[in-house]
Amino acid sequence: MTVRIRINGVERELDVDPEMPLLWALRDVLALTGTKYGCGQALCGACTVHLDGQVVRSCVTPVGRAAGKAVTTIEGLSPDGNHPLQKAWVNLGVPQCGFCQAGQIMTAAALLSRIPKPTDAQIEQSLAGNLCRCGTYGRIRAAIKQAAGLEGDAGEEKSR
Repeated sequence: MTVRIRINGVERELDVDPEMPLLWALRDVLALTGTKYGCGQALCGACTVHLDGQVVRSCVTPVGRAAGKAVTTIEGLSPDGNHPLQKAWVNLGVPQCGFCQAGQIMTAAALLSRIPKPTDAQIEQSLAGNLCRCGTYGRIRAAIKQAAGLEGDAGEEKSR
């Protein structure tokens, strides 16, 4: 069956089983490998993408659910890596192993699109479903604040 999806701004026709997890369509069919497989149960957030602007876990989202909708992956967030979150991530050296970072950034991007100047509590609530085994949560929070223009708070967070 053919499933039509707009992925990172490009219309795509995928000849896949509509029950296939979106993650596998992105990674294996389209070679968009920035989205990671973590737990396969929507528990860790490594596979986070946007579906019509909403955060979804692509490991448990059937590709058929994305039919006729817009999917944004980390590759599509900013093709040249100039999204404020990507720049803040680099500027503050957020990643350690980096495995969870695409999911963290996609969740943070959705947060900032809804709440341009989030509080600490809003950041923590938004990212509660995104796990980082390296424990870089302080740097992640600092990068979100920097991207949101809350520079003064970002320096304090980085040192945590």
